[in-house]
Amino acid sequence: MMQPFELSAAEAARQVRSRQLSPVALVESLLTRIDRLEPRLKAWVHLDREGVLAEARRKEAELAEAPPEAAPRRAVSRTPSRAPTAGLLYGVPIGLKDIFYTAGVPTTACSKVYANFVPEFDGAAVAKLKQAGAIILGKTVTTEFACSDPSPTFNPWNAAHTPGGSSSGSAVAVASRMCPAALGSQTVGSTLRPAAYNGIVGFKPTFGRVSRYGVVPVSWSLDTVGWLVRTVEDAALLCQVLAGPDPQDPWASAQPVPDYLSGLLKPRTPRIGLLRRFFCDQADAATQQHLDAVAERLALAGGNVVELPTPDSIETAVADQRVIMEVEGAAFHQPMYQRQAQDYQPLLRAMIGRGLATDAVSYSRALERRQKFTADAEKLAARVDVLLTPTTPTPPQADRTNTGNPMFQGPWTSAGLPAISIPSGLAPSGLPLGIQLAAAPFAEARLLAAARWCEIILDVHLRPPLGD
Repeated sequence: MMQPFELSAAEAARQVRSRQLSPVALVESLLTRIDRLEPRLKAWVHLDREGVLAEARRKEAELAEAPPEAAPRRAVSRTPSRAPTAGLLYGVPIGLKDIFYTAGVPTTACSKVYANFVPEFDGAAVAKLKQAGAIILGKTVTTEFACSDPSPTFNPWNAAHTPGGSSSGSAVAVASRMCPAALGSQTVGSTLRPAAYNGIVGFKPTFGRVSRYGVVPVSWSLDTVGWLVRTVEDAALLCQVLAGPDPQDPWASAQPVPDYLSGLLKPRTPRIGLLRRFFCDQADAATQQHLDAVAERLALAGGNVVELPTPDSIETAVADQRVIMEVEGAAFHQPMYQRQAQDYQPLLRAMIGRGLATDAVSYSRALERRQKFTADAEKLAARVDVLLTPTTPTPPQADRTNTGNPMFQGPWTSAGLPAISIPSGLAPSGLPLGIQLAAAPFAEARLLAAARWCEIILDVHLRPPLGD
């Protein structure tokens, strides 16, 4: 019999709503799991056990007073596109990367610089989770200020290998079943890369689809809220809850929020654009062979898989993105850096230094080339339902001094396109591999439906070897 800690977010929500599962029992199961695994994996920064249990008891009392709800008949909820999201995550514990403002809870960005920071309000994403009935389980480890210095978190597949970053704690907590879902963020590859490295699903929406109000920034023109989950259904569920405009965030889009869940019920066969140039050029042999095998399997299942030319402008996209991130990151950190540079870790300190030293002309030219690549990427994505690439050039490397190579996720983040990574198998080393799908701006519904179709066809279910 499946234990409560093993449930996906959607499964847990359904069982709580139908009274099959108590929110208290769910939280207790997860806390027991955390007590067993956290000493090994180091995924959490802050856990308020008594506060979380008190919130679970409050929700259980509310359920006892509410009219009983029949168990859902469908595997995926049918949420009308304009229906409120209240209750979609009722009683479901969620982890938060430690850059999301949480009222009354330390939000340290895992840095000495923010060691004593306790926000007075919830960030927009946190507020929406609470409005949907979620229980905030705790704060997960991030690399310092969601940048380059590796975190203390361990990969549950092999402790000698990087768990990825910067959303390392969120990815490891979800992969090891310490929580069903966790928020992350992506400035280059900080959600999808750790998702692939840990054998789970990572989702990054279109730039502006989800408010960033109350999120400690890295780069104002690149930062995107993301999330780590174990199924495409859960990715769609969180998108349903989190998407939408926000007057507090000038970059949050006012475009209507569609129904992301109904398209998962019977996903149609997608048109898939396979990109080899740049991606296969940079991937190791095992990753290339794996991509070919995945593409062949999808095609044999009826997928319309066509190889598309990768635009030339991608050749400068990674370097330009790095310049933009460093300059904009330095602009945010400058006042603190001038006061306490010694409190920053080495890689972040060097990044800020490079950003402060970059001249305006170099920054402007990087922005200009980025605009060209964005236009090319949008035209490319418009030709098919989704673009297909490996998520990462290699499986997670046996090197804990860095968080892995983000060059395959970075281009879609730079162009602002929505992207998802889903588990697709194991490398010869026994470590997880993922495929990355990207789509046109604000085509999250199409992307999620295509990802669900691929998830069904590939039928890959990964679980790290933790001795369960």
